[in-house]
Amino acid sequence: MALSRAAIIAGGLALCLTCAHSCLAQTEPEPSPNDYLPPSELELTRDEWRQRIEDGRRRAKEVSRERREHPEVYKPVPEDPEIVATERILNDESLQRGDIIATKKGMFVYQGRSDQPRGEQDFVPVNPKSVR
Repeated sequence: MALSRAAIIAGGLALCLTCAHSCLAQTEPEPSPNDYLPPSELELTRDEWRQRIEDGRRRAKEVSRERREHPEVYKPVPEDPEIVATERILNDESLQRGDIIATKKGMFVYQGRSDQPRGEQDFVPVNPKSVR
């Protein structure tokens, strides 16, 4: 009995060892610089890499100089809050027929349909005297 038990254990160990070899984790190769470049480009030489760095620095200096010489071109255009609010309402997918919108110009009821594009004509002014 002890001999057959030992044979079973030895056979199990042998089976585990042969299977474990094929299950070992595979190590992936280290990434090369080509892995980070578009497929059409080959690996850069040191001089090509330095040239790209210098070109980037030159372009950055040109943009910086341009911004200093013409700051008016780069000033942000202030957005009209009324236009922003109107666009937000017209693009609001959660609006349903009968919803009331409060604006600086008063309150409006949405009368549009969900299967048609929204327009300003879909918002009907609410008469405050008729609402009690």
